[in-house]
Formats: sequence, C-alpha cells, structure tokens
Amino acid sequence: MTAGKISKGVVSERISFIREMMRCIQELPLDDMEKFLEDKRNAASAESYLRRALEALLDLGRHILAKGFGYPVAEYKEIARGLLEKKVLNEREAELLTKMAGYRNRMTHFYHEITSEELYNICR
Repeated sequence: MTAGKISKGVVSERISFIREMMRCIQELPLDDMEKFLEDKRNAASAESYLRRALEALLDLGRHILAKGFGYPVAEYKEIARGLLEKKVLNEREAELLTKMAGYRNRMTHFYHEITSEELYNICR
C-alpha cells in the first residue's frame, strides 16, 4: 500500500464522533451504581456508546496508518502496534489502545459475558 494523504475531514469527523459518544456516556447516571442499574437501558446505552467510540478511535488509527504511512492493517489489534512502530503513539499509549481494541473485540464477540456492573465501572 502506498502512503497518501491523511484526510483532515476524516480525522475531524472521527474526533467529533468520539467526543459525542463520550458526552453521551457522561450523561448517563454514573454517580451511583444502583441508579445506573435500575434501568436496563443505561447499560445498553453505555455499551453502544462505548463500542462506537472505540470503533471510531480504531478507525482513526487505521486511517492514519493507511493514508499517512501506507501501512495496511487487517485487525484492530494491529493498529496500536503500527502506530507505535511509526512513532505516532508511545509505549504506554499503544498498550492502552491494545487493551481498548481487545475490549472492543470482547464487546462484539462476547457481548453475552459483559455485565451491567462492568460497563458501569468502565464508564464512570
């Protein structure tokens, strides 16, 4: 893959989307677990907002690698490694992004194992 040009529009759109998802998470009743758990829709909303934010963040990383460096990645877990290799992220940031990619994978494929309490603790 040949490097091209990173799209300011794509970067801006993904960042705006991530911020919107984070704002939506912050609007949930995260100050009290009991209140959060009272309504099943809170956990469903938290899961959706979190997964979508993670996907947008990882898609942004994929765009930077593909367009900025001509570095294709097939899986989300490869994005952090590529961004570290290209010195876009430092070691600590890459480790965190790797964990985030793993959690996104868990949310997508092992959704039945994720509890409302777990989502509450992650989002607060």
